[in-house]
Order: sequence, then structure tokens, then C-alpha cells
Amino acid sequence: MKLVVDSSAFAKRYVFEDGSEIVDRLLRQASQLALCAILVPEIISGLNRRLREQVLSPDDYRKAKKQLMNDVHDAIILQVTPAVISRAVKLLENNVLRAMDAMHVACALEWQAELFISADRRQVEAAKNAGLHTKYIGHQGA
Repeated sequence: MKLVVDSSAFAKRYVFEDGSEIVDRLLRQASQLALCAILVPEIISGLNRRLREQVLSPDDYRKAKKQLMNDVHDAIILQVTPAVISRAVKLLENNVLRAMDAMHVACALEWQAELFISADRRQVEAAKNAGLHTKYIGHQGA
């Protein structure tokens, strides 16, 4: 299965929370994993926020960052191309969506992903509206 995971879902590999087990299971099932080029900076930003808030220790931050870099080493990194930007603009015009969320979905569309997973309901809805098969990996009842 050609799988694209957005930052909100992929971050569940480094911060255990609702949906972490599902993400791990889907990653094991994927024959190909692709990630939008913006994923690493988004996850590092979130980990640094947790570090500043002292929710994450410096040692845990270093471990999570190392694991993230190891995980993305084997993934296909989807670039932001003119075609991706064009798709993102259309997604933004037709959905309630943040710009970076549109970039993840646009990359998945351009790569022709067989499954797109996210922990953001609006992003999953936009991806579904655009024709992608999706899986919401969020809080139960959220």
C-alpha cells in the first residue's frame, strides 16, 4: 500500500497518545511510505514546543529527534512542486483547511497515495473530498 502520513499522525510515533498504535500498524503494512517535505520541520517544531514547556526532557527530545531522522531516512520525500502548489490552492479554495495541511494533502494527491492518514479531522475531510482514501487517527470522540 502506498501510504502518506501527515505530521499530526506521524508525530504519534514520538509522543505516545491516542492513535499511536494504529499509526505503527499502518506503517508496518505500507509497501511504500511517502512524507511531504514539510513534515520534519513541523514535527521538530512540535517537539521543541514540548521541550520549552518542559513536557519533554532534553534527553527525550534527542531520542525522538534521532528516531524521526531514522524513520524519514527510508521514506520517499515528496517535494513541493508547482503541481503540488496548484493542488494546494484548489484544496484551500474548496475546504476549511490550513495552508500546511493543504500541502500534505496535495502531495498525497500528486503521488497518488492509496491511503492518507492524519489526526486532523478537517484535513481528512478535505483529502476525502479530493478523492483520497483516508483514515482519521485522532482522539476517540474528538
